Amino acid sequence: METESEPYVRLASLRQLHQVMADMNTARSLADTLQTVADGVVDGLGYELACVNLVRPDGDLVVAALAGNPAAEALITGRVGSRDSWERRLAMGEQWGDLVFIPHTEGWILDDDDVPQWYTDGPAPRFEDEWHPADRLFAPMYAPGPQGGGSSGELIGVLSVDRPRNGRRPGAWGREALQMYAFQAAIAISNARLRSNMQRALVRLEREQQALRASEESFRQAFEYAPSGMAIAEMGGEQHGRILRTNDALCRLLGRPASAMRRYSFSDLVHPEDIGTLLRTSAEGGRAELRLGRRDGTYVWVSLRNSVVADAADGPRFLLTHVEDIEERKRRELQLAHRASHDSLTGLPNSAELRSRLSARLCRRPQFPHPAAVDSIDAAYGHPAHGGHGFDFRPGSEPYDAYDHHVHTVTPPADRDDGTKGLAVLFCDLDGFKSINDRFGHNAGDAVLIEVARRLSGGVRDGDTVARLGGDEFVILADGLGRADAQDLAVRLRNEIIQPIRAEGRAVRVGASFGIGWAHCGMTADEVLKSADERMYVEKRSRPKQHRRAG
Repeated sequence: METESEPYVRLASLRQLHQVMADMNTARSLADTLQTVADGVVDGLGYELACVNLVRPDGDLVVAALAGNPAAEALITGRVGSRDSWERRLAMGEQWGDLVFIPHTEGWILDDDDVPQWYTDGPAPRFEDEWHPADRLFAPMYAPGPQGGGSSGELIGVLSVDRPRNGRRPGAWGREALQMYAFQAAIAISNARLRSNMQRALVRLEREQQALRASEESFRQAFEYAPSGMAIAEMGGEQHGRILRTNDALCRLLGRPASAMRRYSFSDLVHPEDIGTLLRTSAEGGRAELRLGRRDGTYVWVSLRNSVVADAADGPRFLLTHVEDIEERKRRELQLAHRASHDSLTGLPNSAELRSRLSARLCRRPQFPHPAAVDSIDAAYGHPAHGGHGFDFRPGSEPYDAYDHHVHTVTPPADRDDGTKGLAVLFCDLDGFKSINDRFGHNAGDAVLIEVARRLSGGVRDGDTVARLGGDEFVILADGLGRADAQDLAVRLRNEIIQPIRAEGRAVRVGASFGIGWAHCGMTADEVLKSADERMYVEKRSRPKQHRRAG
């Protein structure tokens, strides 16, 4: 993962990691799942080598999958390391949460144990956090515990990783990502084993008609004691989807007794926004991630997967639904996405998120559905806004029809108030902020920025955007305003900002300069922000220097 130790992570990297985790849970077999886990470390987490060591029934660990080096794969795949040697490794070195890091300075102790490994060498590290070829990093994988936790369950394997592509030891974000990945990999492997057992049970039901009762009992055991939620529902007919039977895990997950569950179908329990998703997956092989309602009125994110079970040779068929709790993964995904799109100090949307929201409002061609807006453009540019260059953007013309699904953003005219409302972009730069940093330190400066962000957020309407562009610069997007409305908003926000601020035990004051720009279709987000920035500097220079700090 690039920039893994920074508070901002590229959305492309997050999407790639999300896809890798999704692939783990859709592998067809246990062997495919293990190889997908190893490949995912290389493809999604930025390591050149990854090895999955799986716990065997006798307790020892076998190299079940390796990715990143065909020579190493041929050398050690299928080899076994004793449980004692592995426990020794996991007990030494540095503990990074659930991860274990053994630096090259200590790894020589392990050279003679029986754990299969590859050997690489290289020069001594040039800086403190540079990765050395003899460094070792392990991520234990634990089966989900009774409450759905990670390390509270039984050890099912260990991920070994090597050679980060950036050449550095993983930072805080990279460690958390690897730990989260190991947690999800353990769930995927556990579920692959469960699916394998379920599939064998279903095969026996089809092939062993003479032993039908025994097969049904085997299925009942797998159903009742599965660690994830299971349900059987009617398939076809007027009662399609009605729940007939649930296991204890599903009842606990939803906080509903089994007797109450039989009164519902999944369509009664799903979040209203996810009904369409449920309907698209209510068939054999269907799979979806959606929210189910608990008894207390809250919703939990689950992964829902369907398969078909026949009651007898020619009897009715039923829908077997596997329900896995993915609330923790969804929470982590939201946290990672929030880090990538929000400022770590103030919690406001960052520059990238600001540009994304602004760009979403602007199409590439300007449209002038309001005649007064056309007149204002004519006056501003000294030529007609249509016809003169071979384009006609008025209503009824071809370009306008091509974008008739889009509500075009227009600029209110500058010389008259005709009621036109637009998207105002207020560029705010703090006056006197540098002197606070210089005199009282960066902690005081941070306190000022946090308080200014709070005051700006409290001074706008719900639906408006307050973002931190960087440093002491903020931007407000306020839709549906006229020119006078935007001026009033700038005055109100400035009056809020210039009030004294408590920082590091003292009262300090800053001023604020506002520039008001207007967005309209045909502009890019950068052009809109540049326009507002230029107006802010015009406003700043127009005020006497002695009045800039506190109004």
